[in-house]
Amino acid sequence: MNFSVYNFGCKVNQYESQVMTELMISRGYEYTENKENADIMIINSCTVTAVSDNKVMKLIRHLRRNKEDSIIVLTGCMPQAYPNLKEEFEQVDIVLGNSMRSELPDEIEKYLINREQIINIHKYTKNSDFELVSVSNFEERTRAFIKIEDGCNRYCSYCIIPYARGPVRSKPIDVLKRELQHMANHGYKEIVLVGINLSAYGQELGLHLCDAVECACSIDGVERVRLGSLEPERMDRESIERLSKLEKFCPQFHLSLQSGCDATLKRMNRHYTTEEYRKIVADLRAAFDNCSITTDVMVGFAGETEEEFGQSVEFVKEIAFAKAHVFPYSQREGTIAAKAPNQLDNSVKSKRSKIMIEAATSTRKAFLESQTGRSEAVLFEQTDKNGLWEGYTKNYTPVKIKSDKPLNGMILNVKLCAVKGDFCIGEVE
Repeated sequence: MNFSVYNFGCKVNQYESQVMTELMISRGYEYTENKENADIMIINSCTVTAVSDNKVMKLIRHLRRNKEDSIIVLTGCMPQAYPNLKEEFEQVDIVLGNSMRSELPDEIEKYLINREQIINIHKYTKNSDFELVSVSNFEERTRAFIKIEDGCNRYCSYCIIPYARGPVRSKPIDVLKRELQHMANHGYKEIVLVGINLSAYGQELGLHLCDAVECACSIDGVERVRLGSLEPERMDRESIERLSKLEKFCPQFHLSLQSGCDATLKRMNRHYTTEEYRKIVADLRAAFDNCSITTDVMVGFAGETEEEFGQSVEFVKEIAFAKAHVFPYSQREGTIAAKAPNQLDNSVKSKRSKIMIEAATSTRKAFLESQTGRSEAVLFEQTDKNGLWEGYTKNYTPVKIKSDKPLNGMILNVKLCAVKGDFCIGEVE
């Protein structure tokens, strides 16, 4: 039998989808790119917003209509966060929680015997362990994502993820080192360390995120080490100084902001103020030459006034983010904010999204223009539809160049000459 995987959500989900792919292949199942005609369709869900849930449910209905006799598996954050959605899961044959990935092939074999729906979701506890799984390959031959942390203890008032992912759990350093070496041996030049609350890595083990970064940088064959999305917590001067001493470390910091207004941040139960965030950014820019700061910004949170929104827009402009992902607040059942007063209409959220996106687009353009004239090392990955080779600098500036030679996996010094759209045009030096 063959199978396909539909992945929704973050880089952690991408890693876990690869874990499931390799588990299936190891048990004799054949992976197919012809997704909608697969015998087994595995959906790795995201539930960070209501939009995410709607996309997952729409896909389930579509797949069931398209191929009635296929086996549909739903796993990931959606069933883990909302295990009692029995009606929504009626068209799904196998429902697995986030901690049950390693049992996927076994559950499929059970289902094949009696063709009765299986729902296997275990609640997380404070003693839950890190899932010791690893991957050996990615479609990209230049960059590999490695999950080193799972769970979150922050309980922001709007966020369902702590319920979908459980408490903070971290990959032991010795396990991480073996996986890193395997990736290096298979030609991956860039490693991206990812987690649900990556900044919290190691806190239950007496370790720090810097320990994982230093471990990755120590591996022969790995030429670049990058971090996924970070909460500003634990990014103090000592941590910044440790990271600044690592030659392989890529100075791109995706620091989740959510709002540039202190009153809104307090209602969100975020664990910093705008002044603290401002200081972290200043410390990073002082320690790293030409670093980039990217972020996520939420608009239309419950109770957000016009004045508060205006403060958030001005803060985004002040920080001058290299890139910002802007999204409207989405009520998630089971969170404190879902029951908060003064919920805003979608029309207000839409209007504010447009204003914030305009501000973020302006700072993005200014950042790209600031890169022109610089000479930067670019790791090339693939060609675009026009045959231009695409790659990224260490601070994650996207670069395209013309070349008749294959450049996949090569790191070349490139002069950044101009900005075109959302990338820089360069020339190999």
